[in-house]
Amino acid sequence: MAKSVLSAPRFHNEEAAFAYVEKRLWPNGPVCPFCGEGKDRIGALKGKTTRIGLYKCYGCKKPFTVRVGTIFESSHLPMRLWLQAMHLLCSSKKGISTRQLQRTLGVGMKTAWFLSHRIRAAMEQDFSTPIGGAGKVVEADEMFIGKSPKSRKVKGKWTDIQILSLVERGGKTRSVYLDHRTTRAALHEHLDFDSRLVTDGAQHFKNVLHVGQHQSVDHSKKEWSRGDVHIQTTEAFFSVFKRGLVGVYQHMSKRHLQRYLAEFDFRQNNRAKLGIDDVTRTENAIRGMAGKRLTYHAVAG
Repeated sequence: MAKSVLSAPRFHNEEAAFAYVEKRLWPNGPVCPFCGEGKDRIGALKGKTTRIGLYKCYGCKKPFTVRVGTIFESSHLPMRLWLQAMHLLCSSKKGISTRQLQRTLGVGMKTAWFLSHRIRAAMEQDFSTPIGGAGKVVEADEMFIGKSPKSRKVKGKWTDIQILSLVERGGKTRSVYLDHRTTRAALHEHLDFDSRLVTDGAQHFKNVLHVGQHQSVDHSKKEWSRGDVHIQTTEAFFSVFKRGLVGVYQHMSKRHLQRYLAEFDFRQNNRAKLGIDDVTRTENAIRGMAGKRLTYHAVAG
């Protein structure tokens, strides 16, 4: 008989939920978030009134749980509800709205909103290393969010939010909100210059790399592909993102846009085609939340 994933003990029992998170964040046993001591100098506190998952470090004498130093820190929400929310956000291809989370979890609207942004923070990838490399093909393309002069009566040129996405074929996707930066500046920051770059015919992509490392297709002449020269992988990612924007979120403010991009990048980088199912994708999000505490003041302003 088929069994729902959401019937697993971690979604209904608090002790099972803590054990599930601890196993993924502490694969070799508990680690003190204050002084870094390992399991040899840490003891579990199991008194009758002791809260679930509490440990004490006998190096620095401080108590802690697996919540400390993660997106869970200072949250009063039960761990089992956190895991339910993470699974829903990781398994929904086009995202899940704050109102839907509120109704599903039975929490307040502000709680659901803050919860979802903290989960997106856990999904953020490391930008310290560029994307691509020698022998690798990277597609680059831009997307605008806002009123299109093609579909709405808007005078003048684009004045809306601009996003650049870099897609390494067979590898990761990285999207950045350009804000005040130019496309060229973002490429210098995020692209490995040993890569082979494939773009459309936009002028700002030209002369970024050495001659021979950059190829393009001319969409103005209805040229969509020429052998393996195309940006269809990037356009497919944009298609999913826009469906999530229009059909689920409806609006993404500039203040939070980079976290929304991190959410869609994360699901793309942990997609089923790479052999990653919903459960594994959620586990990867849990592993990525260490050291990523996000306060309500930082989100709400």
